[in-house]
Order: sequence, then structure tokens, then C-alpha cells
Amino acid sequence: MSELNVTITESAQEYLKELLAKQDCEGIAIRMFVSNPGTPSAETCIAYCRPGEEEAEDVVMEMNGLKAYFEGRSVPYLDDARVDYSSDKMGGQLTIRAPNSRMPKITDDSPIEDRINYVLFNEVNPGLAAHGGQVSLVEVTEDKFAVLKFGGGCQGCGMVDMTLKEGVEKTLKEKIPELAGVKDITDHTDKSQAYY
Repeated sequence: MSELNVTITESAQEYLKELLAKQDCEGIAIRMFVSNPGTPSAETCIAYCRPGEEEAEDVVMEMNGLKAYFEGRSVPYLDDARVDYSSDKMGGQLTIRAPNSRMPKITDDSPIEDRINYVLFNEVNPGLAAHGGQVSLVEVTEDKFAVLKFGGGCQGCGMVDMTLKEGVEKTLKEKIPELAGVKDITDHTDKSQAYY
């Protein structure tokens, strides 16, 4: 487990404490996580965390009257993150800088979702981009199938089955041996963006 390295400035702590106080919920905290970590579409989020909404693998930080949870799997991507608040005439702004949220930080112990995203963004999508397409992970099923969604020029393309089996599935299974295979949930009857 990597060390938590997040700075929440005093002004941000004060601002977040005020927000929590308005929620009228005993024991409410904040929770910080990265959605789509290690990919170009990574977003760092701060959400309210009511008692019981935290997860077992969350890392907890107590600051002077403010409790913050950090999603366990997001911790490596939050390395060097900084939350700040600066007031201005319009009321002020909370800023979150997480310079490593898009950086692929993958090890053999990383969750299978992170390893799949790493392969999709670094090896599969650059090839599909030539056709204006991309593929993204929707979920991993209990029986270890990666459910994928094709977008852009791949959607509605008649070659997508071949691309899926010959390209994407082959590449993913080489890199992630425990993966059983891939499934596609894209609606390929919509040919509006298709690349032929």
C-alpha cells in the first residue's frame, strides 16, 4: 500500500468544514477519489461521505475538525495532490491539483480494472485512434470478462468483431493472463459515426 501524500491547505479545510456543517448530518466527512485513474480521462473528485459510506480499504486522515477518506485504489494516483481554496469577489474557488491522476501506476498487484485500462489506453487506443475510434472498460464481470464499449469511429463499424477478437482481446489476454475474455456492449446498429 503506497503512502498517502495529499495536501489540503488550511483555507480548503475551513471551506470544506463549512460545507459539511451545512449538511446537517452528524459525523459527515469528505471522500476523495479518482475516477478512471491512470487514463487521460481521469478526474479527481471530492464527495460528501456520510457515516457508513466509507469503504474498508479507504485511508483516513483527520485534520483539525475535518475527517477525510481517500479511496484505497486512488491513493497512488493522488500522490502529490493538493486541494486549495482561494476566496475572491465571486465567493471563491476550490481547486484540486492531482498531477499523477492520469499517470499509469501499474504493478502486478494493481486491480485488474487498472491493468486493463492501462493496456487499453497505452496499446489499444493509439491504434484505434487512426480510425477516430476508441474503446473503454465498462466493468469486469465476476467470471473475469472485460465488458468494453467502443466509441467514435468504431461504433457501427462492420469490422468491430474482428478488431475485438483479433486485436483487443488478444492484446489484453497476453498482458493480463487471468482475464477470461472480452465482451462488447456497444450498439453497432448506430452507424452515424462509423468509419468504413
